Amino acid sequence: MRGSMQSYRKVSVESDLAVASPHRVIQMLLAGALERLAQAKCAIEQGNVPLRGELLGKAIGIVAGLNASLNMDTEGDVANNLTQLYDYMLNRMSQANINNDPQAIDDVVAILKTIKEGWDAIPQSEHHIASQAALA
Repeated sequence: MRGSMQSYRKVSVESDLAVASPHRVIQMLLAGALERLAQAKCAIEQGNVPLRGELLGKAIGIVAGLNASLNMDTEGDVANNLTQLYDYMLNRMSQANINNDPQAIDDVVAILKTIKEGWDAIPQSEHHIASQAALA
C-alpha cells in the first residue's frame, strides 16, 4: 500500500511540474525542501541515521539546485544575498547530518520559510518577472 501511495505522489508531482510555471516550480522546490527537512528532523528524533542522511541529501540537492538557478546577471544584489543564504543553509544541513543536530535543521527551516513566504507573496501579475530574475 505504501509503495502505491508513493508512486501516486510521484506521478502527481511530475504531472504538476509538466504544466507548472517557473514561479510555481520554485514554490514546489521550496515546499519540497521544507518537507524533507521536517522528515529528516523526525528521523533524527527516531534515531534513523540512514533515513536522516537520505532526506538531508535530498534537501541539500534542492537548495543547491535553487542556488545554481540564480541569475546573477539580472538580479545582482538579490541573487548575491540569496547565494549567501543558500550557502549558509547548505553548511547547516551538512552540520545537521554530521552532528545529528536538529537545531541546525530548525535554522534552515526558518530561513527557507521566510524565503518561501516572500516568494508566495509575489502577486500573480508579477510571476513572470520574478521567475525570469530567479532563473538563469
